[in-house]
Amino acid sequence: MAQKAGGIFKIYHRDSPPSMSIHEEATNSTVIPIMSVMNNLVIFDQSKPVNSLDTIVPDLGKSWSWSEDGTKLTFKLREGVKWHDGKPFTSADVKCTWDMLQGKSEQKFRKNPRRVWYHNLNEVTTNGDYEVTFNLGRRQPAFLALLASGYSPVYPCHVTPAEMRTKPIGTGPFKFSQFRQNEYIKLTKNEDYWEKGKPYLDGIEFNIIRNRSTRMLAFIAGDFDMTYPVDISIPMLKDVKAQAPNAICELRSTNVNRNLIVNREQAPFDDERVRRAMMLALDRQAFVDILSEGQDDIGGIMLPPPDGVWGMPENVLKTVVGYGPEIEKNREEARKLMKEAGYGPDKRLPVKVSTRNIAIYRDPAVILIDQLSDIFIDGELEVVETSLWHAKVARKDYAVGMNLTGIGVDDPDVTFYENFACESERNYTKYCNPELEKKFDEQSMESDVEKRKQLVWEIDKKLQEDAARPVIFHAKAATCWQPYVKNLTTMANSSYNGYRYENVWLDK
Repeated sequence: MAQKAGGIFKIYHRDSPPSMSIHEEATNSTVIPIMSVMNNLVIFDQSKPVNSLDTIVPDLGKSWSWSEDGTKLTFKLREGVKWHDGKPFTSADVKCTWDMLQGKSEQKFRKNPRRVWYHNLNEVTTNGDYEVTFNLGRRQPAFLALLASGYSPVYPCHVTPAEMRTKPIGTGPFKFSQFRQNEYIKLTKNEDYWEKGKPYLDGIEFNIIRNRSTRMLAFIAGDFDMTYPVDISIPMLKDVKAQAPNAICELRSTNVNRNLIVNREQAPFDDERVRRAMMLALDRQAFVDILSEGQDDIGGIMLPPPDGVWGMPENVLKTVVGYGPEIEKNREEARKLMKEAGYGPDKRLPVKVSTRNIAIYRDPAVILIDQLSDIFIDGELEVVETSLWHAKVARKDYAVGMNLTGIGVDDPDVTFYENFACESERNYTKYCNPELEKKFDEQSMESDVEKRKQLVWEIDKKLQEDAARPVIFHAKAATCWQPYVKNLTTMANSSYNGYRYENVWLDK
């Protein structure tokens, strides 16, 4: 079918992003509107629903090659590409970006949530304007996948990090136009895009509607071409299909897990008995039954199969403490631990349970508070705005939290180092196990997939039983769009990588 050029793609957004700088944020609230402004060196094929090393395609890097020992990754870069302000793209921009990510440059990111992704990167070197090499400290077969994430755009050398927070400059198919807090984000077509004939759309508008029911009704009424990606819960999906039967909806795994975070540096949560009791109090199946009519998945840190490549299979998961069906037995042990720590029916533990002020955080937080009450913990819900949430938990300004952890790439290198490495900015609970971190490196170097899986499951099990950041469940959610929206693909194992939109067009 011949593509039609023109039209504004209208999508509702769930809240105001903390900034427009992808590299400084840890939420798809920023990635979804800004990914189409930027380019990567490589990208996951936007027409394939599952991200893997096999679906990586060229972007600003037109070709790449590994050295024989697997420690040098060299890219040949596209020539003639321009930044949106007209300046030329060169290898210097690539080096500047990863120097900033590593904290090596004069210019500094205010927040750097994925710096730990590049702990194995020694340096980036250039050979002229159109060749760049990533020099690694050891083999890391999955390194290319990190570069393909929507979290990994190339930034311009000549634009400061402060400017990128409010007026990002990219080389992508759309130019940033305007952002008004709690109102909208607007993008316009890049008429000088390096891929000729793209994009088809004249622009994209994200209107911010904070109430989930209101924005869903607006989509049903035809005010929007598409919902915010993976915004429609399983119970709400029935309403959408009933009231807008022509809408196209896809239910996907999101690779975003709900988890319990506990500040290990704050009493009494510095007591291992209290943390373990909280982990044992969880009835994961109850969360799933209440929130998704039983359709969400229960697993460890890694997204469980079949959508996830690295998650523990059911027979392994059953061996993990706290995952069995004997909920009351687990809670009896939890109450015993709480009594040993000095708490009981006559001396309950009051605590604020912090969470982000959007429905997908608040709803499970209410259930968590109810379950903790069964082990002498009285939780009070504290809601935090999106613009403050990630900074708050990163500086450990909380006691207990209901958190969502989105995985940028379905690979253990991302999950383990970003969330559990001792020095990671996103290690919100400050769990630190140097011996286990050696295992992180061991699995990272392993090129045999089956051997690597065994190592990954061993690590995952240890993290769960240590109550490092207990995973409650892995959520599924739907994206819906009007039937005239063409050439749109939603992704199954990450909600951060599928928003370039250069191939989307409107048949109306």
